[in-house]
Amino acid sequence: MLEVMAESVQFQSNGTVSSGYLVTPSAGSGPGVLVIQEWWGLDSGIKEMAERLGAAGFVALAPDLYHGELAAHDEMDKAAHLMQSLPADRAARDMSGAVDYLANHPSVTSAGIGVVGFCMGGMLSFIIAANRPDKVKAVVPFYGFPQGDTEPDWTKLTASISGHMAGNDSFFPPAAAHALEAKLRGMGKNVTLTVHEGAGHAFMGPHNALGTLDTALAARIWPDVVAFLRATLVFADN
Repeated sequence: MLEVMAESVQFQSNGTVSSGYLVTPSAGSGPGVLVIQEWWGLDSGIKEMAERLGAAGFVALAPDLYHGELAAHDEMDKAAHLMQSLPADRAARDMSGAVDYLANHPSVTSAGIGVVGFCMGGMLSFIIAANRPDKVKAVVPFYGFPQGDTEPDWTKLTASISGHMAGNDSFFPPAAAHALEAKLRGMGKNVTLTVHEGAGHAFMGPHNALGTLDTALAARIWPDVVAFLRATLVFADN
C-alpha cells in the first residue's frame, strides 16, 4: 500500500466554487476516482475511503455536497434532513465540477473517471454516470441506487457498473436492486449489482454508525473494487 497526501481543495462548479477532500498517492499519479458521501456528509468515514483508494494508487476526490454541513453519527434525524434538503441540481453541478477537476488534474493518468459512492452516494453515483457519460467510465455503488422519480435517463449511461448491495436493507431493498440490474441489462448496459446476503445497510462504513459494519465482508470486497476500477479505467483509455 502506498503513502498518501491529503488536502482540502476548491474547484469550479458551474460558475460557483465548491470544495472537496483530495487524496493523491505517494507515487504522484494514478487513475482518477470520485468518492461520493453518505447522508452524514463529508465525514471521517468518507475521507478514510478516499485515503484507502489513494493508498491503492488512485487520485481520489470526495466533494463536499453539503457545503460544510455535517451530521454526527448519532444524529440520524439531522442526516436525513440534510439529505432531503440537498438541492438535486446543486449536487449534480458539484459532482460534474468534481469530475472535470479530476479529469484535468495533472496527477490523474486516466482519461476516464471512476466513481465510488456509499448509501446516498451510491444512488448519486448512478446519476453522475448517466449525466457525464463523456468522462465517467467505472462506477462502484454501495447499498444505494436511484428508485422511482430519482432515476435518471438511462439511455445516456455508458459506464461499467459493479455494485454491492446489502441483503438486509429497508432503504434500498434487494428486490429493487435485482429489478434495476435486470432493467439496465435489458437496455444493453454493463451492470452487475451483487446482493450480499446477511449483510446490513452500511456494511462498509468504518464508523459503524448503524452497528452493521462487516469487516470480513469489507476486506473480501475491497480487492475486487480496486481491480475493477483499475482494469476498467485503463481499458477505457485504450
